[in-house]
Amino acid sequence: MSAPPPYPGNEKGMPPPNPAYPQQAPGPAQYSQPGYAPQYGGYAPQYGAQYGQQATTVVVAQPAYTVVQHFRESPVRIKCQFCQADIVTSTYYETGTLTWVACFVIAIVGCWIGCCLIPFCMDACKDVVHQCPNCNQQVGRYNRM
Repeated sequence: MSAPPPYPGNEKGMPPPNPAYPQQAPGPAQYSQPGYAPQYGGYAPQYGAQYGQQATTVVVAQPAYTVVQHFRESPVRIKCQFCQADIVTSTYYETGTLTWVACFVIAIVGCWIGCCLIPFCMDACKDVVHQCPNCNQQVGRYNRM
């Protein structure tokens, strides 16, 4: 049994194009796997798309990120969590754990007469408190120990 004759006017054995549709320029070479129909024109098949229907748009919200502010000795620029103002913090020093530990270590070494009070006079041994200059709320703290 022989193969059927080719369509008239087409040497590739393909059916003639439908005149109701616009002609497309030949796309890149299409490679197909055995058992699958080749795709012509370089377009992916459209599944479930009907004319006159609206496509559904899915919006994925990204999670908000949190900036962790590290407070140190110097003032920092932040947005106040209480009054929502963009500020530079004001700082002051408070007696903290390091101050008391230094005091007890100096007293144990033998300088208990008055030298053990030196850490209370040094800002380098105290904790730093950051506050908002607008609403005077404490916005952060730097504990030295």
